[in-house]
Amino acid sequence: MTLPLFDDGVASGLLSGVLFGYVLENAGFGSPRKLTAQFRLSDWSVFKVMFTAILVAAIGLYAAGEFGLLKPNGIFIPTTFFWATLTGGMLVGAGMAVGGYCPGTSTVGLATGRLDGLFFIIGMVLGTALFAGVFEPIKDFYEAAAGPQGQTLSALFGIPVWAVLVLLLAAGVAGFVIGRRLEAKHGGPLTAQELTEDTADELVEQIEIVSVRTS
Repeated sequence: MTLPLFDDGVASGLLSGVLFGYVLENAGFGSPRKLTAQFRLSDWSVFKVMFTAILVAAIGLYAAGEFGLLKPNGIFIPTTFFWATLTGGMLVGAGMAVGGYCPGTSTVGLATGRLDGLFFIIGMVLGTALFAGVFEPIKDFYEAAAGPQGQTLSALFGIPVWAVLVLLLAAGVAGFVIGRRLEAKHGGPLTAQELTEDTADELVEQIEIVSVRTS
């Protein structure tokens, strides 16, 4: 597949990353308050943005396949390892809930001057190095309970792809409705003004801490 600005993925990857970071920041995800509010069920912005992205990607891939723009084997579908996925998901979820960031939003947070984003990134790097160091001893556990190789939801449940898309759309609509009601119950989602004031207050505190330490 040939795309504009495609040079083995370097330029296109950089451009995609910048645009992705811009969207995340404008959605307020550069502040850890957004993610922690999602875990408290008081602000559903994370669910709305990410589930919308999933729906757009799923429908786009389906349409690309139907029009012959994407070959049936044009996308790599990894094998699911049940216990590794369950354990990793719990650990990543706990880290996101405590730190208030995911890998992408921590980079956005650092780019906007948040030092906690830097510490989150350092933690991810150290965690990745630790996992690489202990991979061989836990390899059997990692590869346990392997699912079918390259199997999609459509193949797994024996239903058409369009039916999977309908179910995803229904789940998204239900999530939006439930999220809106819970947001209203908690006073509404965090506004851009609240997040901006939060960022300014944190920067002032960081400057004061540095001034005290250097004086």
